[in-house]
Amino acid sequence: MFANLAERLQDTFKKMRGKGRLTEADVNEALREVRLALLEADVNFKVVKNFVARIKERAVGQELHSSLNPAQHVIKIVHDELTTLMGGSNSKINLAPKPPTIIMMVGLNGAGKTTTSAKLANFLRKQGRRPLLVAADVYRPAAIKQLQVLGEQLQIQVFTPEEGQDPVAIGRAAVEKAAVGGFDIVIIDTAGRQEVNEELMAELEAMNSALQPHEILLVVDAMTGQAAVNVAETFNRRLELDGVVLTKLDGDTRGGAALSVRSVTGKPIKFAGVGEKLDALEPFHPDRMAERILGMGDMLTLIEKAQENFDAGQMARMQKKIRSMEFTLDDFLEQISHVKKMGPLEQVLGMIPGLGGLKKLKDIQVDEKELVYVEAIIRSMTPEERRDPERVLNGSRKRRIARGSGTSVQEVNRLMKQFEQTKKMMRQLLDMEKSMKKGGKMPRLPFFS
Repeated sequence: MFANLAERLQDTFKKMRGKGRLTEADVNEALREVRLALLEADVNFKVVKNFVARIKERAVGQELHSSLNPAQHVIKIVHDELTTLMGGSNSKINLAPKPPTIIMMVGLNGAGKTTTSAKLANFLRKQGRRPLLVAADVYRPAAIKQLQVLGEQLQIQVFTPEEGQDPVAIGRAAVEKAAVGGFDIVIIDTAGRQEVNEELMAELEAMNSALQPHEILLVVDAMTGQAAVNVAETFNRRLELDGVVLTKLDGDTRGGAALSVRSVTGKPIKFAGVGEKLDALEPFHPDRMAERILGMGDMLTLIEKAQENFDAGQMARMQKKIRSMEFTLDDFLEQISHVKKMGPLEQVLGMIPGLGGLKKLKDIQVDEKELVYVEAIIRSMTPEERRDPERVLNGSRKRRIARGSGTSVQEVNRLMKQFEQTKKMMRQLLDMEKSMKKGGKMPRLPFFS
């Protein structure tokens, strides 16, 4: 997500480096590139116009902060304005003072509403809640079955309708069940629409009136671009939304919806779907997203993901091995299994400051299918070869490993190169963490602490 926009903006700011002061002409030239980059990213034209005007007003004629050069000064302004544009801060779910909290999921067909309902239930359960999923889509074939399958995978209970029940009756019965069954969250998966259909919109209004949900979340496919913003406007006008969930942000999307929805509708983006797995739903943090767009990485999200997937004791031992140059291919294999749990590798690498730019990531192998071969190659080695590959591996051993793993000698050589690059990058991250702790600018990385 945002790859092209991030690359364009970073290239623009590079041109400003080295200038002692910024003239209005310098700022105008940079803002022209910013404007074009945003429009190409499918950001709403009015949003772009106002956004650029605010940056120009702040960038021209102001005294620079003593610790910032001109390029950094403009980047800071753009970062602040991007953060404001996307909502300023993370917006949380409105929880009812007296359970259960009723959440109604709405949206067009194909936006990923049913899957997102399950992902949200999974997310809230991790927060200590007890959610009940409600299958209220009585129109789409297999919609109820889909939610049941997802519920079974997550071991979260799904309330299914009785024969002939309409969506309002389903919702009422589900809320009653939640009240007596000890569920503190009710997530209602409503029927989607091929387009904004008057009859179905009236049905949603009837559900809203009858159930009085504490939260109405619109699920929007980010890949639909400006159409997503138009859909959000229409739903908001009829239902008074509480927030938006953007799905498919890991896909080939230009990102304009994320930058436009809040500004156009006034409703916050509360969550972002970043993958197909049922744990691939993240709270939407405008400041962190701005940092990703500007190539600053996203260390806070990376840290949170690491805390969820890495054991502190294991990481302490791993840090010791890296520092003492004892990091082996067995350790490498163990780290691969942990990192895979954090999400798509390209996303994880993009959160590291300095690696957010697409050009830099092109030089790093991030095809997750390759990990299958990596594991096969390492498991085809002897314990001695895993401990000290540089000393032990020769041509005949590599040929044997290639045969045993169903790969080629070239792939074995490529793995060894990647292994050395990984050790180098991990040592660099340790040095970065040490520097950050010394300067007091960033919390310790939990997987190196």
